[in-house]
Amino acid sequence: MSPYPNGDDVTITLGVEEELFLVDPDSRDLLSDPDPGIFEACSAAGGGQQVVREFLRSQIETNTAVHDSVSGVRADLKESRRLVIEAAQAHGAAVIGASAHPFAAWEAQLPTPKERYRQFASTYQETVRRLVICGMHVHAGFGDFDTRIRVMSALRRYLPLFIGLSASSPFAEGRESGFKCNRLNLFEAMPRTSIPGPLTSRSDYEALLGEYQRMAFIADGSEIWWDIRPSHKFPTVELRICDTCPAIEDAMCIVALYASLIRMLARHDREGTLPPEPPTEIIVENKWLSQRYGLLAFLGDTRRGGRIDIADELQELTDELAEDARALGCEPELRHSLSIVREGSSADRQLDLYRLRLVEGASKDEALREVVDLLVAETSEGT
Repeated sequence: MSPYPNGDDVTITLGVEEELFLVDPDSRDLLSDPDPGIFEACSAAGGGQQVVREFLRSQIETNTAVHDSVSGVRADLKESRRLVIEAAQAHGAAVIGASAHPFAAWEAQLPTPKERYRQFASTYQETVRRLVICGMHVHAGFGDFDTRIRVMSALRRYLPLFIGLSASSPFAEGRESGFKCNRLNLFEAMPRTSIPGPLTSRSDYEALLGEYQRMAFIADGSEIWWDIRPSHKFPTVELRICDTCPAIEDAMCIVALYASLIRMLARHDREGTLPPEPPTEIIVENKWLSQRYGLLAFLGDTRRGGRIDIADELQELTDELAEDARALGCEPELRHSLSIVREGSSADRQLDLYRLRLVEGASKDEALREVVDLLVAETSEGT
């Protein structure tokens, strides 16, 4: 990585957690109780990737190793997907990397038999039963705890952009939800979610965490599910707002944008030039617009006032981050955001195919199954 103008160097480590769905290749529906051999085969393969079960049996989660470059994450993410896809195919399943299945019913899903998940089901009831969703989490390690907290707060205004780029959950149980990212509508029925308020130090965060614990709301920080949070397990800031991207190139764009923003904001933090925080309520409004309209959203301009097309916002931001992306060796991945704007997100591709097939005479069920086929193909491409 290139040094900053004052000669200091910034080290950023990266890792990705990716939640995927297991589907029946024949019906294209979720496999509510897939062959456990899938998980056993992944565990037996070894390597730097970790593959674990999730809340639902139809889900599977991959965790990359820690890397000091975007290219390292890319190689590991591809290998993780290849591992899961091959294990699934060997045991009668296919894999989709999207945040919602186009038509699966939540009532048909089975939870993974694990004590923690049983407690969740008992506490959160209907809210957690309806969470047939997957997500992608990106961890970034840098600086000390105080620096990470300040940069995390500064990152909040950019979170709506990550929704537009990653959106892959436009359907809800066989119907168009009207949102490009419906996943967050479901997830935010849970407590301690959405955009956190601005924090300025480790002591700010630990005081809030302590209040939650003092009132016996939570046991530890792993039960705070903000869109961006200090990781409970690692010395990282965890980006949690993104849908899972079926296309690896889209996923790597998210990683590159996140790393580049962190590098820029860490520099401003060191120089004491972080911009003033916009009201959390305005960020939440922009977030809703991104969930609803995706890359067609007109966001509130937190710098100049008025409204700005999300495409223009991304163009300005990629130009602003060009130096940081070059230093991190991820300029092509960052500029892929402009390709997503031109060509559409996964949500756009799913809706376009669905509507086209209906116009061509397919039934609703046939069109939805073809959307699943699209997701299966995109998830495996390049692995």
